[in-house]
Amino acid sequence: MAETTNPNAFVEFEHVQKSYDGETLVVKDLNLTLPKGEFLTMLGPSGSGKTTCLMMLAGFETATHGDIRLDGVSINNIPPHKRGIGMVFQNYALFPHMTIAENLSFPLEVRKMGKSIREAKVKRALDMVEMGHFGSRRPAQLSGGQQQRIALARALVFEPELVLMDEPLGALDKQLREKMQFEITRLAHDLGITVVYVTHDQTEALTMSDRVAVFNDGRIQQLAPPDQLYEAPTNNFVAQFIGENNTLAGVVKNISGERAIVQLDNGELIDAKPVNVTQAGERTRVSIRPERVEYRKDRIPDGAHTLTAEVKEFIYMGDTFRTRLSVAGNDDFVMKSRNAPGQERLTPGSQIQIGWMPQDCHALDA
Repeated sequence: MAETTNPNAFVEFEHVQKSYDGETLVVKDLNLTLPKGEFLTMLGPSGSGKTTCLMMLAGFETATHGDIRLDGVSINNIPPHKRGIGMVFQNYALFPHMTIAENLSFPLEVRKMGKSIREAKVKRALDMVEMGHFGSRRPAQLSGGQQQRIALARALVFEPELVLMDEPLGALDKQLREKMQFEITRLAHDLGITVVYVTHDQTEALTMSDRVAVFNDGRIQQLAPPDQLYEAPTNNFVAQFIGENNTLAGVVKNISGERAIVQLDNGELIDAKPVNVTQAGERTRVSIRPERVEYRKDRIPDGAHTLTAEVKEFIYMGDTFRTRLSVAGNDDFVMKSRNAPGQERLTPGSQIQIGWMPQDCHALDA
């Protein structure tokens, strides 16, 4: 069996590829290492390869090339039921003809555990998800949220070190989803388990994860903690996919260290942080988050860029105001401002000066 090359690695993908037809690669040369106890989210649009990676780790798909290791041991040829991995799916996958307690006991029976041990573990797992009084019910008697708690308890009941979750909260309403996000994260950290979580919901990924792997076109575009992913995207895809983002098109005029001068397509010059542009003459899209844009004179800091903008639309959203602007040829430039005392309501058609700090503006690939 292949031995691990990284002593801190618990889950390892080494040069993993996957093709279903022998021609098109849905996963392209994946290299990824997770330490024990990490909560990693695989995030990306449909068809980006994230679910295929999860299914290869679970053993439901076989890698076309490369090695997948768990705690130093290659698991490529180990069947799913012998990998000792907990699984939670979007559709719960509970047995309808069994009670909740029987559903939870099933993975323990498969592992040939005695009756008293099974009963103790089932009780502990139900208590963990606050469902201790539901053992005698059937899945059909539970709400969607309750069924998802039971699916989570069943994945944890045999105390696996690794739990895989594939869009587990996709079928729940917003409020319940947010509550379950918090509970899953708390449980994972309390129990010290390693979690690989697949979702296409950016908010879910940002709020739950220690690190996020952003997938597109079969490759990881960026692997980083949530704040780094949002504040310092390494390419245009990540900037657009994570959160809301404004872009302005232009050409790099000059690069010096951590500073690029970009001429926007309307002729204006602005400073930006060069992220993946390397030389003058390159086309670029500069990226700036809506909440980093200011328009109040007392809030625009010294050293900020200022551009003239036309107000297109002003939307009251309760805790924030969202203003759509026309800036340097982009009619969908968004500014978000907190609903605070003295924050004026802007009138569509009016001209305003907006500004931001150069370090909040990233020159990315075009």
